[in-house]
Amino acid sequence: MAKKPGKRTSEKASAKKTPNKSPSKNKPESRLSPFDQPLRDQLLQLLKGGQAHATLDDAMGDWPVQLAGVKVANFPHTAWMLLEHMRIAQWDILEFSRNAKHVSPKWPEGYWPAAEAPADEKAWKASMAAFKKDLQAMERLVSDRKVDLHARIPWGDGQTVLREALLVADHNAYHLGQLVMLRKSIGI
Repeated sequence: MAKKPGKRTSEKASAKKTPNKSPSKNKPESRLSPFDQPLRDQLLQLLKGGQAHATLDDAMGDWPVQLAGVKVANFPHTAWMLLEHMRIAQWDILEFSRNAKHVSPKWPEGYWPAAEAPADEKAWKASMAAFKKDLQAMERLVSDRKVDLHARIPWGDGQTVLREALLVADHNAYHLGQLVMLRKSIGI
């Protein structure tokens, strides 16, 4: 993300840049550092979770949809609110990382759902599926050796794919931790 969510690119900045040019795909593999692949491997492990962090399936895999909108004392969010927030933020970071024409949602309201509970089980499952799909897309971006993880994203203001991948991992880990605590508080 840029300095402030929702302010990733300006129309002026977007007009100056080459639209839809993939980020940093101009570095030949022969110029990559010998540390490039180990870094990619570590990023992938961090994104997937399961080492020091819970995965989405660990935190939510068997969460009953009827409890997706339950709030507990002294905690402002439901499982649905956290899932949707994670999905929207991750989608935003991914799209910013690969699409010069992407416009981020307005901060903060564009990053949170309006409702405390999903409309139905279909919406709950669709949100989880979209989260997983976008996470896999970020993993593919990180895995692509044609993408220079350290190069500035041409339409950004200093961000790199490395920074955006770390941001996704950090943001997901934080909110997955909240979901684990919410799960325990509800008694699931």
